[in-house]
Amino acid sequence: QVQLVESGGGLVQAGGSLRLSCAASGRTFSMYVMAWFRRAPGKEHEFVAAIDWSRGGTSYKDSVKGRFTISGDTAKNTVYLQMNSLKPEDTAVYYCAARFSRGILTEADKYDYWGQGTQVTVSS
Repeated sequence: QVQLVESGGGLVQAGGSLRLSCAASGRTFSMYVMAWFRRAPGKEHEFVAAIDWSRGGTSYKDSVKGRFTISGDTAKNTVYLQMNSLKPEDTAVYYCAARFSRGILTEADKYDYWGQGTQVTVSS
């Protein structure tokens, strides 16, 4: 089993920044990919960014490229999402997810463990 705990959400004005953190514990040695998804009211889970835990490669949703940066600290089993130039359309609950198979994928059902989510609200 793996436990994922997110932190760092909050309320910010448009153009502002937030940094989300996700700490993983448990059987993390089998973890290949960590990702961030988000879910806005009435919408499905949406892929935001992911990092290959062993090779360090990353992938981003087009609309966040250049604004968001995903990074990881393997010693702490923690993944971060630095979000800059935030827009009202970034408002959502942000979830951390872990995948125990190789390859960064963008479909939510390809991820094995999920955190409880953290709310990000961007005011205009």
